[in-house]
Amino acid sequence: MRMKTRSCVIAGAATILLAASIGAQSQAVQYEADVAWPKPLPNRWVLGGLGGVCVDAQDHVLILNRQDVVDGDLNGARLAPPLIEFDAAGNVVNSWGDLKVMDPRLHSCHFDPDGNVWIAASPSGMVQKYSHDGSKLLLTIGKKGVFDSSDGTAKGKPLNSNAAAFYMPSSIFVDRGNGDVYVSDGEGAGGNRRVAVMDKTGKFLRQWQPADMETVHCLTMSRDGLVYVCNRNGSRIQVYDKMGNLKKTIQVPWTPLTPPADGKITQSGGSVVAIDFSPDPAQRLLFVINQNNSQIEVIDRQSGQKVSSFGRPGSFPGQFNQAHGIAVDSKGNIYVAENRGKRIHKFRPLSGRTS
Repeated sequence: MRMKTRSCVIAGAATILLAASIGAQSQAVQYEADVAWPKPLPNRWVLGGLGGVCVDAQDHVLILNRQDVVDGDLNGARLAPPLIEFDAAGNVVNSWGDLKVMDPRLHSCHFDPDGNVWIAASPSGMVQKYSHDGSKLLLTIGKKGVFDSSDGTAKGKPLNSNAAAFYMPSSIFVDRGNGDVYVSDGEGAGGNRRVAVMDKTGKFLRQWQPADMETVHCLTMSRDGLVYVCNRNGSRIQVYDKMGNLKKTIQVPWTPLTPPADGKITQSGGSVVAIDFSPDPAQRLLFVINQNNSQIEVIDRQSGQKVSSFGRPGSFPGQFNQAHGIAVDSKGNIYVAENRGKRIHKFRPLSGRTS
């Protein structure tokens, strides 16, 4: 009985209120940190930093484990696999990853309409396509071209040589209409700083370089065909059509809660690190990871206006230690992957509550 009471108190303390505006009416939307999700990991696994998270059509959640654990952790635990899949209830249903053919510093993932999973790894410059369960490596796009990796190796058989070499690919999105693959390329300072577009075979089609963007850290595509690109250090989202024409800019400003003693404002990771949409047909809301103030910013997609935010620095439920990946499932649950914090959060919407 004490355990049950304590759990309820923790969950209650982790409830976050998000005020969402719908037209002229104001409706309060509440989210609660689900402290019972995921279930304890099997086999005494220990996680390293989480590079990213993505959700498939069945609302299964895939996390990218960079495996950068402290050596002493392995005295009492086993290193968890690079990729771990959870079902909606938080049970581990699959795990995989061969570091002989993939980069250990995984950055992001994306499920295409066929259920295949695409993975970007920054240091190696590789984008890889796997079958849903990870049993087959289907395609590798890297610094030296595009390869048919169906033989299970990253080297594989060359398919073409006209794919522009990646520098540090940070995220991927596959166009639901024609299968074209959009990659944000330029996770670190320097390098390409671009959006590259390939067809489904990896053949290079086109690219554009977003203006005044030091780090092209993530991208996604809305159902109406607009490409949302993260200007991590520029505190804004730049929105393009599929040909790279700038359509609008969404500002994501931030202010230190505690003014710095020397008066110099220093970023601690950028205010636009990763983004995803709400699951409604119009994708009305944008959820944005802001590392500068350890918050999730909630933005009205059409107006670009900030609706609300939640989170703060810390290690308790609803708090973040370098959140790095975000994904939203079909029911509106929000999943946030932490790099330094080495954990995955689930925030569930609470219907019927107002404030």
